Amino acid sequence: MTGFTPPFPPPAARAEVERLKGYSAPLEGRRGLLRLDFNENTVGPSPKVVAAIRAFPEELIAVYPEYDGLREALIANLKASKEGLRHPLAPEQVGVFNGVDAAIHAVIHAYGAPGDTLLTTSPTFGYYAPCAGMQGMVIEAVHHAMPGFVFPLEAIRSALSRRPKILMLCNPNNPTGTRLAADQVLALAASAPDTLVVVDELYEAFTGDSVLPVVDFQTQANVLVLRSLAKTAGLAGLRLGFAIGHPGVVDRVGRVTGPYDVNSLAVAAAFAALEDQAYTNQYVEEVLRARNWIVTEMTHSRVVFHCDGGNYLLVWPQRPADEVEQALRSQGILVRSMSGKPQLDGSLRVSIGTREQMQRFWQVYRQTMA
Repeated sequence: MTGFTPPFPPPAARAEVERLKGYSAPLEGRRGLLRLDFNENTVGPSPKVVAAIRAFPEELIAVYPEYDGLREALIANLKASKEGLRHPLAPEQVGVFNGVDAAIHAVIHAYGAPGDTLLTTSPTFGYYAPCAGMQGMVIEAVHHAMPGFVFPLEAIRSALSRRPKILMLCNPNNPTGTRLAADQVLALAASAPDTLVVVDELYEAFTGDSVLPVVDFQTQANVLVLRSLAKTAGLAGLRLGFAIGHPGVVDRVGRVTGPYDVNSLAVAAAFAALEDQAYTNQYVEEVLRARNWIVTEMTHSRVVFHCDGGNYLLVWPQRPADEVEQALRSQGILVRSMSGKPQLDGSLRVSIGTREQMQRFWQVYRQTMA
């Protein structure tokens, strides 16, 4: 209760909440700058998304949102993709959430209990730990193997033998880009039928390795896949995420969410984004070209960096990371310092945008180092 005095109402005595450190991110003051700090789409959504929002009927603002057809639209989009779907999906296998953050919270709330174990890798997305902490779960985080942030496959296999309640896999992993092939993910799940294996695939479009084209949720009901339209289609500000899996798992996770958590504008935007997959594909292809370009430039300049999966890389500047972060910000470029984080200390995480944007970053970064 530090910082508050009566008559502030006393909370319930929950030790797990008292110990908790909330997940925070410096999201203020970012408008009008080159956003290479949170792995967002750096050019904005499809014009069709913008048109759908502008055409949204004003009378529907006063009406609770409806989700009819949205799950079907996502399934049709997945089926029409280059990878396709080996096993059909039904609407009841798709959960809709107020961003994947809300889906992560709901999964852990629905499946975790005090004393249960959440198994994951380290370093990884920072929101898993506070969500598990809220439930009083024990967090077992296995470090990636060095050099190269290699997935600790044998260590995870060994940990799964102790039957953790949840295994959270960010694939490719944020922020290391570590990748795990779909068959390896499914083999881990098959080896631990009592563990819910949650595969966070927010960045798979930039890498591949998705389990969705091949998984059969009827035979591997302990697999749940998280997807978003934030990183690729540019809907981060509207908050919309999906959880895809066995109907029973999706139903259980959905029980701990509100009935109208996703707003109507997000639904309208999602329909438009799913219908304009060509726009999203073009953006992904541009990011991949830019990634190849910046990797080549950094290699030639003998910069210490790491780039694998996803739309981001890690770079270790010759000056303190926090100092370089501020220097770049003063030039209108945002990156994310990883100072103090295990295996990442001294590095910056840099999101990859278009080639033009990366050329601007590289020019300013070199000047800052000089």
